[in-house]
Amino acid sequence: MDKRHSWPDHHWNWPITINHKHGVRCGSMIWLGGQVDLTPDGAVRNPGDIETQTGNAMAYLVRVLEDLDCVPQDLVTLLIFYVNDGSLDEPDVLAMVARHLPDDCRLTVNAVPVPWLAFEGLTIEIEGYAMRRKDGTPTRRDIAPGRSGSPLAAPWVEGLRSDSMIFVSAQYPLDDDGHVAAKGDIVAQTRLVMERVGHVLGHFGAGYDDAVKINRWYAGGSGVADFEAAALACAAHFQEPGPAATGVPIPRHADGDVLIKISMVAMLGENGERLERTHVWPDSLWDWHVHLPYKHGLKCRDMIFLGGQVSLDRKGKAVHPDDLSRQTHQAMIHIGTILEALGAGYDDVCKVTTVYKGDCGAEALNDNLPIRSSYFHDPGPASTGVPLPVLAYDSMVIEIDVFAMKES
Repeated sequence: MDKRHSWPDHHWNWPITINHKHGVRCGSMIWLGGQVDLTPDGAVRNPGDIETQTGNAMAYLVRVLEDLDCVPQDLVTLLIFYVNDGSLDEPDVLAMVARHLPDDCRLTVNAVPVPWLAFEGLTIEIEGYAMRRKDGTPTRRDIAPGRSGSPLAAPWVEGLRSDSMIFVSAQYPLDDDGHVAAKGDIVAQTRLVMERVGHVLGHFGAGYDDAVKINRWYAGGSGVADFEAAALACAAHFQEPGPAATGVPIPRHADGDVLIKISMVAMLGENGERLERTHVWPDSLWDWHVHLPYKHGLKCRDMIFLGGQVSLDRKGKAVHPDDLSRQTHQAMIHIGTILEALGAGYDDVCKVTTVYKGDCGAEALNDNLPIRSSYFHDPGPASTGVPLPVLAYDSMVIEIDVFAMKES
């Protein structure tokens, strides 16, 4: 499919040369890479000042939208990574971002607290997706009503339908009074969050079987003990073949009693019919240590969704343990294999989101970003990269999420 790539004049840049761009427009989708407060030479501006960095990151994001002939009102979702040691309230961060959006914007959101970002002094990174039809007209939209106890206030909404795409904001395990439910019980919280997701989908006439991508962000560490129970509780809501899926541990959510948040993308025909999709699981691919209904790749209409790709074997054991460079190559090879099974290739990728094990600083980023970039011709897809203390499995040090588009 034809693509337009964006790199506005005087935009921020990485301190190394790569093929990624800041934005990609393809079909009716606009993909925005993670925007941060860096200079065109890759130096951090306003170190440690989250409010100022938020304003500058949002200004960069809007500049990319405008470069692709879109406006903030075309946004459908934002994914916000922000540094938080527990001293920031998440509604305050959401309000900080919201101040830089027009009053008539309505979009979904997921805010993910992390202990650090890629560069010293960086406090926030914001990526997003927008939609505008190829002929330049806005998409038809429907918004799921807010529910009692939700922490989301305008412009954020629980769910948004844009033509055939449905985006569900990350749901919190809160009761109708806004209090954290089932404290200390990640399985019960997972079930509650998935119930909330189901209610949002139901507003649009959709259900779990219409999901194409699910993302879980759970409070935990590396290993089966933190991964398994909540993963199975979430997976129980899907029939096989299920959606593409990614699950990432973070040290804590902003509210220490929140143990999990889940966001979702679904697709449903404009007249309410379920859309056909193709699922793939190439023979060479890895597997989890327990059976889950998810598939590695899924194509629906012109959209391609991949589950987070990692360097594991068929029993969930790390391949090339703790070797970031080799695991990056292995994950990228898996991505190519899945794309090929769906009749696509690396040049069809529009957006890459990567979490990797590493401290704050350029060393870990430079061990994986140039490798990821090398698999794409210039101009390449939009990109976001976030370091974390650990990932889901022992000695696994990178997970790469990919969205691609290919004509039906």
